[in-house]
Amino acid sequence: MLPVEPLTLLAFIPVGLVLNLTPGADMMFCLGQGLKSGRRAAMAANFGIALGGLVHTLLAALGLGTLVTAHPAAFEAIRWVGVGYLLWLAVAALRSSPFAAEAQVSLTSPSRAFWQGLMVNLLNPKVILFILAFLPQFVDPANPILPQFLTLGLVFSFGGLLVNGAAALFVSSTGQRIARSDALAKWLSRISATIFGALALRLALMPRN
Repeated sequence: MLPVEPLTLLAFIPVGLVLNLTPGADMMFCLGQGLKSGRRAAMAANFGIALGGLVHTLLAALGLGTLVTAHPAAFEAIRWVGVGYLLWLAVAALRSSPFAAEAQVSLTSPSRAFWQGLMVNLLNPKVILFILAFLPQFVDPANPILPQFLTLGLVFSFGGLLVNGAAALFVSSTGQRIARSDALAKWLSRISATIFGALALRLALMPRN
């Protein structure tokens, strides 16, 4: 027997899919990895982000999301660590451009892209607050909460996996064809650095509520 009523699940899936289709930080990060390092790195980052979403779902179900909401210092600490991490990724991408002494394009391995995607998702406190606000609308308090949260989180993460993966695969295949030109390949690194930097700025300027 499913932890979530079938009718509730049928109502949740299209709503979750619409939210997944809305371009956000996760999609942009996957696109940046696809442009810079190709489809394998993009999909690895996509799986890392999906795992991060499940971790956030578990934390929200266990009540840690309420703790982050109640303690602004915890929220700010996580947010600024996330900003710093994204800026570090931007600098790493930019170092492979002609502005660096080596003037070489460095690729991110799939395993590294996976961990980067996971960390980018985990270090965004807005994700756990979004989950805490969104998923309870489809939870029946008369039944065990944790199995319902995990089921809904799994469905939502799977939808994001499909949407972000499709976008990243399209861009990465295009980007890798362009990358056969050395000059254009170096521009891809600049574009990736810009994406990561923009995500850092977005997280830094995003209001808490």
